[in-house]
Amino acid sequence: MTRPPPTQTGHRLPRRDRIAIISGLLGVAALAWIYLIVMASGMDMPTAEVAGRAALKLHAWKAFDFWLMFLMWAVMMVGMMLPTAIPMTLIHAAVGRKAAGQGTPVAPTAAFVSGYVVIWTVFSIGATAAQFALDQAALLSPRLVSSSPALGAALLVAAGLYQFTPLKTACLDHCRSPVHFISEHWRPGSVGAFRMGIEHGAFCLGCCWVLMGLLFFGGVMNLLWIAAISGFVLFEKLLPEGRLASRVAGVALIALGATVFGSGWVT
Repeated sequence: MTRPPPTQTGHRLPRRDRIAIISGLLGVAALAWIYLIVMASGMDMPTAEVAGRAALKLHAWKAFDFWLMFLMWAVMMVGMMLPTAIPMTLIHAAVGRKAAGQGTPVAPTAAFVSGYVVIWTVFSIGATAAQFALDQAALLSPRLVSSSPALGAALLVAAGLYQFTPLKTACLDHCRSPVHFISEHWRPGSVGAFRMGIEHGAFCLGCCWVLMGLLFFGGVMNLLWIAAISGFVLFEKLLPEGRLASRVAGVALIALGATVFGSGWVT
């Protein structure tokens, strides 16, 4: 692994390049949200049709059903997680730009982002498999919300406890320190940039994967719930109070989980 000189991590991108990268990432995320909005609006259908869909859920999924749900999860992860990768992407682009000026093979920003997206795409396969298992066990409503107080409570408590684990802390620290990550994991060239994207995505996944399970509590297609989780992930990664917010959220999730379990309440 080739590390960039210390001066590279302090290099700043020209304003035009920063605007182009931010606009590109937010534009892709916006397209993902439009897709989710269209899908969510399609679920607001007459009661009879909903009942018909519920009846269909008693049958095993076909390959097309799995593919459709996987596509939904993959697009959702892009919409939720791509904005949180903006600081790391900007620093990677800045280092790559200066490295190219010094004769080092260029590390394309697109390759870095592609590696990041690959990690969340792989996660989407697992999330789809989890949805299939819950669906077959009759633990999800037709609107893809947990129908079991015990399951809802378990998801909340698990997410809360995970906020205090060493793995969560280590992954969050990496996500909150883009300069440190670049200096430790720098690799030149397209393949190197792709591998760096995968490594950053792996840290990001380690930070957030249990939180994504809360989608089964609040609703996989509940846009407000999706936005709330996205906003919290963005907050804990980017803002100075992120570490404290992570712990406070952990306590709140555990308390809510206990409440759900004790009262038998589900969303």
